[in-house]
Amino acid sequence: MGRWQDGSGTLLIPDTDTTVPLEIATSYPARTRGLLGRDGIDGAILLTPAGGVHTFQMRFTIDVAYLDRGLRVIAVRTMKPGRLGLPRPRSRHVLEAEAGAMERWGLRAGMRVTIAD
Repeated sequence: MGRWQDGSGTLLIPDTDTTVPLEIATSYPARTRGLLGRDGIDGAILLTPAGGVHTFQMRFTIDVAYLDRGLRVIAVRTMKPGRLGLPRPRSRHVLEAEAGAMERWGLRAGMRVTIAD
């Protein structure tokens, strides 16, 4: 799964017709910047590698999905600005989106997502 570079792709949610525009952040600067300084995001951002996140200096509440090496969802959480998320054992990637988005997409623990170019 280490084939990605900073850029974009599409997140495919299994058992649905849902496709989500995806930003991919693999470099240290891109992962560190993440959603900081933004007022929102159209779609989601994948931080990789990443085992945990924080929402310090963020302007909006986000949904966070922790993914293992095989892109299986370990957990989905909603985080308000100014919070520190605990690192998740086995988490290799973190998916972030605006609060409520992952529920609308039907994304939940146990699912395996796909990322297309």
